[in-house]
Amino acid sequence: MIDRELITRKISLILKDLHPLTDLSRQSIESYLANPINEVLAERYLERMIGRMIDINYHLVMDSGQHPPKDYHESFQMLGTIGILPGDFSRDIAFSAGLRNRIVHEYDEIDASKVYEAMKVAVQQIPAYLNHVNQFIESLPGE
Repeated sequence: MIDRELITRKISLILKDLHPLTDLSRQSIESYLANPINEVLAERYLERMIGRMIDINYHLVMDSGQHPPKDYHESFQMLGTIGILPGDFSRDIAFSAGLRNRIVHEYDEIDASKVYEAMKVAVQQIPAYLNHVNQFIESLPGE
């Protein structure tokens, strides 16, 4: 059974981080790169928000009776498969899982300009993701 309270709490936490990330994304690339703290802030906000989105994904996928996603990337794509996200959007936003992994596991040195670009995309995609999830949750029959 889908836990609306869990999803609502995760959405609230994502929105709490989205506001300062959006403010950060309004800086010019030059201003952003001039202060190394900006990259640390952007990485941490992105890591937290994407992690919470992945938590939501797994909850929705598993409670829809699907097999567990094989990885975080697939968790976004499966929301497209089960109709919570539009198919093209689910494939596009799935790349955020790779960004989260690079930030968390420090696979390679992270290029600050790439984080800036990812942040600009994220502040567009995350509200759309949240809107689709909210619409799905609101469409569920009351308990």
